[in-house]
Amino acid sequence: MTIDPKKVLRLNLPQWQGGDHPDYRIGARVLAAIAPEPLGPEETVAVPEAHDDVRPADQGIVSRQPLLDLAAAAMSAIRRHSPDAVVTLGGDCLVNLAPVAYLNERYGDDLAVLWVDAHPDVMGAGQFRNAHAHVLAMLMGIGDPDFVAAVPKPVQARQILYVGLTETTPFETDFIAKHGLARLSPEDLAGSAEPVLDWLRAAGAKKVAVHFDLDVLDPTLYDFLLLQDPAAKPNTYEGVAKGRMRFEEVARILTAVDAEADVVGLAIAEYMPWSAIQLSKSLQTLPLLGKR
Repeated sequence: MTIDPKKVLRLNLPQWQGGDHPDYRIGARVLAAIAPEPLGPEETVAVPEAHDDVRPADQGIVSRQPLLDLAAAAMSAIRRHSPDAVVTLGGDCLVNLAPVAYLNERYGDDLAVLWVDAHPDVMGAGQFRNAHAHVLAMLMGIGDPDFVAAVPKPVQARQILYVGLTETTPFETDFIAKHGLARLSPEDLAGSAEPVLDWLRAAGAKKVAVHFDLDVLDPTLYDFLLLQDPAAKPNTYEGVAKGRMRFEEVARILTAVDAEADVVGLAIAEYMPWSAIQLSKSLQTLPLLGKR
């Protein structure tokens, strides 16, 4: 790694609106608290709490304008520092819109994007109301025009590799095939980084941005994932693709990538520490701490 740690921006973005799940805000704040201390600058984007139980869709996207405002605030925070690299702690998956857009503008074709995720994040408003499932398509210049306008230089399909991608819907499968996106399933990886390194060498990129959605992990092994919501009704997540990787496998792959190229972006998304979330809600019932 040749990145100066003092030129790595830590961006805390407790955004929940992209997944329309207010608990993402708590998860992001906990993640920021337990992550290793940054050696470079740190920015925290203020994200308001949810005040209404029902948030209507605008042009097919829930909380559309707040999300556009947060994307602009995140980009402004990044540009204040012009960092060589960005670590983003979220929050729903849309937190990585501004960081990858910035990094692709800075490094261009020398940037590869590893999308470590159980889901491809290429839907649009016609397929899903929550924009966290749209983010990679938006980065490619596809989707809601105002979000696409927030990406100065679209990411090309040849720059993208899915790592740990599981089952996809017919729409997602067609999108991936149409655009020629490379994908590696957990079984393709078999615990080895070599398939990722082979792709990276063929791509010729020397800089790498990593999107690490924790839902790529096996929900039977980890209790901090959305699918482990203790309050969820039975069958709530029936039919939803589930991750099949271990954290150690992901860490091994990313360490190997870091030895091969400069990792200039790392976004961690969709952390749901359910016991801390419950405690946070319980604290609101106490005098002086509770909501007025």
